[in-house]
Amino acid sequence: MLWLTGLSGSGKTSISYLVGPQLEQRGHLVEYLDGDVVRTHLAKGLGFSREDRDTNIERIGWVAARLARHGAAVIVSAISPYADTRARARAAVEEFSPFVEVHIDASVEECARRDVKGLYAKAFAGEIKEFTGVSDPYEAPEHPELVVNTEAIPPEASARRVIARLEELAVIPAGVEA
Repeated sequence: MLWLTGLSGSGKTSISYLVGPQLEQRGHLVEYLDGDVVRTHLAKGLGFSREDRDTNIERIGWVAARLARHGAAVIVSAISPYADTRARARAAVEEFSPFVEVHIDASVEECARRDVKGLYAKAFAGEIKEFTGVSDPYEAPEHPELVVNTEAIPPEASARRVIARLEELAVIPAGVEA
């Protein structure tokens, strides 16, 4: 179970889709739970209040735990801004699988520069309320298994760091060519 957390535009989804095929090459059945996709299908109708964000992350954690229980390698890429909600997701998943939290770290300024949807510009202008990192908090993990600074490291190298950390933690076998 790989949980990628960070601001919108930090690189969570890009890294997840680079790591996933490497896990598949090592024999894992990989399932992706991307925050935007989950909001479309599983959390439709939820807003961006703290309560709704918590509900969204709790649902993702529940689904991830069910998939992990059946042996899937689950990669979650979701902003998941609140530490206590991530901790509840960790507790649900760890009943069935190791939980590896990776903080995909990039500044608000860098995320805004990368933003192809124009969400940061709208948030800075006050057009979007409760936008994580601008008008709503993001609680960075205090003790993640890995921090990847995507301002300093490109996506492919970031994915290699994630795979290397999974090997170090003995979540996947080391030394397999991918």
